[in-house]
Amino acid sequence: MDGLGKIVLKPRGHMKSAANVPAFQPLYRQIKSLITQSLVTGEWRPGDLIPSEIELAGRFSVSQGTVRKAIGELAGENLLVRQQGKGTFVASHSEERSQFPYLRISPDRGSLDSLSATLIDCRKVKLDSASAKKLDLASGAGAFLITRLLAISGKNVVYEEVRLPATQFRGLTVEIIGHYHCMLYSMYESEFELRILHVDEQVKAVAAEGAAARHLGVAKGTPFLTIERVAYTYADKPVEHRRSFCNTREHHYRNRIV
Repeated sequence: MDGLGKIVLKPRGHMKSAANVPAFQPLYRQIKSLITQSLVTGEWRPGDLIPSEIELAGRFSVSQGTVRKAIGELAGENLLVRQQGKGTFVASHSEERSQFPYLRISPDRGSLDSLSATLIDCRKVKLDSASAKKLDLASGAGAFLITRLLAISGKNVVYEEVRLPATQFRGLTVEIIGHYHCMLYSMYESEFELRILHVDEQVKAVAAEGAAARHLGVAKGTPFLTIERVAYTYADKPVEHRRSFCNTREHHYRNRIV
């Protein structure tokens, strides 16, 4: 049925029934929810080609136009990627030009020509209360703590502490991180089937101290910019808590708002 009605699905394995989809939603939003559910359950993984609009229209018993509108919204949210003449694919960090899709630190002069990451350490820890709250977990829950350095044009500029829930990243090792050249989001996706869809960040000025000052080679008290980030996967589930300490002597935080 099209319009604003309730859809009746053809039987399809693990797909949700129409009864689980709010009837008051516009029909294309119902289709959008069902496609998203297939992404959550792993029916289509990052990089996979999803069925054509005609196939999905038949699957959900709706018009092709309704499917097209649903896919359009998902593409606008970067969950899907349309490729002319090839079809629609599940968005993947491994296909992105930048392996640091959310980095907002840029040189004061010149362009961001070279960017690399170096692993310092990866070990198991228990979450402090602040990190646990960010990850929606109990204080003391098991986690992995990754520390790394980001270099711009060969110069270390950012020191990062990344905390990941142990239950979501079972089997994480230094070797796995090294295999991905310390590119974390592509690793999350390929090894743990977790795609980062969006992040929330808080930015604050602080004085350098401890490990961040040592690894970036600056004196204690040097002005730093800290970026605290929580990264989310499907269904707005937090899966990463990150603190980045940035030496902004020759760099700045830049964000484009559209």
